Amino acid sequence: MIAKAIQTKKQLSKTEEDNSKIFEMLVRNFKNNKKIILSHKKSLLLNGDVLKENFFDKEYFDLIITSPPYNVDIKYNSHNDDLTYDEYLEFSEIWIRNCFKWAKNQGRFCLNIPLDKNKGGQKSVGADLTTIAQKVGWKYHSTIIWNEGNISKRTAWGSWLSATAPYVIAPVELIVVLYKGEWKKNNGSKISDITKKEFMEWTNGLWTFNGESKKRIGHPAPFPLELPYRCIKLFSFVDDIVFDPFAGSGTTLIAANNTNRYSVGLEIDLKYCELAKQRILKETEILF
Repeated sequence: MIAKAIQTKKQLSKTEEDNSKIFEMLVRNFKNNKKIILSHKKSLLLNGDVLKENFFDKEYFDLIITSPPYNVDIKYNSHNDDLTYDEYLEFSEIWIRNCFKWAKNQGRFCLNIPLDKNKGGQKSVGADLTTIAQKVGWKYHSTIIWNEGNISKRTAWGSWLSATAPYVIAPVELIVVLYKGEWKKNNGSKISDITKKEFMEWTNGLWTFNGESKKRIGHPAPFPLELPYRCIKLFSFVDDIVFDPFAGSGTTLIAANNTNRYSVGLEIDLKYCELAKQRILKETEILF
């Protein structure tokens, strides 16, 4: 038992050293070009555009968690969320390919997207973005169904009591789980902090918890802290590097910091960068 404990400690120390060096290198690199909004504890928040292929120069990230724009005409400050569907798919392919390029081998990708959408016509968003992810190199592992309990999304029945044109709308979102190279993860600290109860509950791929309040957070499309918290504990080791290319209000970085992971967030809008900065400074003192 003592030998095993010493070996575990060595594994953790080596990973801490490796990822600490990577994190410090990122801080130095981006300090030079003035992209850093915040470097705090194990969190690095950057102002930049995920569509720029050379924003990062190599593979850095163990786990990517993000919820991209859904193209449902949300009024963001710096993004047009009302593209044609073909334009939206082109936009999605670029940023998903960039994330693949920046992920380490055995890196995981938790992609929070809608199952489908009916604004501007019925579109199979979940299926289409999953197909694009596989096209650029990601491999498919599974899909988690997130039930927000939001029945207000039920907007129309179509033809009342008729088979003429009924609409079926599922009030759920997806978390598509993808990976690069191999699914079995044999790099990193190999130190998990997930409890048996959490593992048993979360490996059931139907998750039920509430969404986040736009008004409370001050962002038009925040996701709840519970979402990245579960993904981080289930799909990464302690001291892994977690990345969110649409950092928004900083939720992923907060969850990563509070579970003892390094994190990097990329956000194009300076107003949201400031919002994320203030949330990270305030909420990284709070442990789950």
